[in-house]
Amino acid sequence: MTKDDTEIVSALQSALADKVGKDRYEMWFGANARIALEADTVKVSVPNRFYQDWLRTNFRRQIEESCVQALGRSLPISFHIAEPPGRSCQKTLGQPSTVAAGSGGVQLTLHGAEEEEATSQNVAPAESAHACPPLPRRRFANFESFVTGAGNRLAAASAADVVENLGRTSPLVIHGPTSVGKTHLLEAIWSGAKRRYPRLHAVYLTAEQFTSYFLEALHASGVPNFRNKYRGVDLLLIDDLQFFAGKRATLGELLHTIDNFTRDGRQLVFAADRPPAALAGLGPELTGRLSAGLICRIDPQDYETRRGIVAAQAVRMGFDLPADVADFIAQSFRDHARELIGALVKLQATARAWGRSINLALAEEALGETIAHCRAAVQLVDVQQAVCEVFGIEPASLRSGRRTSAVAHPRMLAMWLARKHTRAALAEIGEFFGNRTHTTVISANKKVGEWMNDPQSVKLADHTLTLAEAVRKVEERLRAS
Repeated sequence: MTKDDTEIVSALQSALADKVGKDRYEMWFGANARIALEADTVKVSVPNRFYQDWLRTNFRRQIEESCVQALGRSLPISFHIAEPPGRSCQKTLGQPSTVAAGSGGVQLTLHGAEEEEATSQNVAPAESAHACPPLPRRRFANFESFVTGAGNRLAAASAADVVENLGRTSPLVIHGPTSVGKTHLLEAIWSGAKRRYPRLHAVYLTAEQFTSYFLEALHASGVPNFRNKYRGVDLLLIDDLQFFAGKRATLGELLHTIDNFTRDGRQLVFAADRPPAALAGLGPELTGRLSAGLICRIDPQDYETRRGIVAAQAVRMGFDLPADVADFIAQSFRDHARELIGALVKLQATARAWGRSINLALAEEALGETIAHCRAAVQLVDVQQAVCEVFGIEPASLRSGRRTSAVAHPRMLAMWLARKHTRAALAEIGEFFGNRTHTTVISANKKVGEWMNDPQSVKLADHTLTLAEAVRKVEERLRAS
């Protein structure tokens, strides 16, 4: 493109980002789509047919409107599947990261801007043509591969802000259930800081590693060396914060480490499966210090986020995923991202083994047993127990004929959750929750659906929560059971 064409495309991209929102633009156009101006036509190049169909169906109008806004006139829009780039040779690293093997994670000390990858094991280069090849290295996650949605937008924005403004918001605590992207964001902070600050000294490790290394220092290597190693860095990221609960000696060391970082205005980032206030085993002093920073929750992915994860992962795996298959997977696997990725891995392996093309029929056949297992994992009694725990009521009350809001609201919510998370029929749900008819279950589902769009609160035993928050708490208990 000429300089003028480049400026036009830049203006078009800016207008499109404003029109669809920055997060959706980054999700669908940021890394996997390229917009160009060729022969007075706006050409959108995408990696596969799923992306082509999705963008054509969902974004053609916005692209046309953005074109008018940027150019003052409309232009034809064409969508093309780009040829996949060839595999390039692995880049030779300049100064390798300091890598320490640990139980459950990777410890990294960042020294140079050339470091593109990190590995969880020390791997020596092959000494001759007959030596075994080195183990494959895993690339740390980055912000570009993180799919942003309604449940993780604040956490993603806060993580990006850490890279832009180290030390301004410290400590940052990201919490949420398993496989919602906590570790991804910590790795993205590490990767982003690595690129932005070439001489930054940073360490990323798990709470289990921190504990193991501290105990080793107490008995062998010496505490001063441990403190020099972890208190002297510019950026410290610790995953699985909940592991520290009840470990008094390690908690004391961590407390002093946090004080040291806070005093010097350096950056701390933690990830946990619960908010600090819910981690009673950390103690009030540590909880108080963590609460003085920014605490961000990540909720399980909604449908659009799951669909974005499926699409992005298919691109990374290098195969064309039909739109109806992507939709089927995103609808069938709702608990966490690892299920989505596992489904794609199994689907791709099945297609290769059977010599068949990937389509909806193959997906239903290959993934049917896995889907059935996931859905069968939650029973009606599980829903009842989780609802009773959140609302502070007895199971007998939930099944009784009482119609007060303190019982009726949880009962209707339980029926709605039973429809969502179990394979039970309407009649079976009604019978379980007090011998009610299937029409009562339908009515309850309709009522809860209306509540979900209403900002009203539901009164719990000791405090008030929005319905969305109550649903989140119940579903967290279902996942934990």
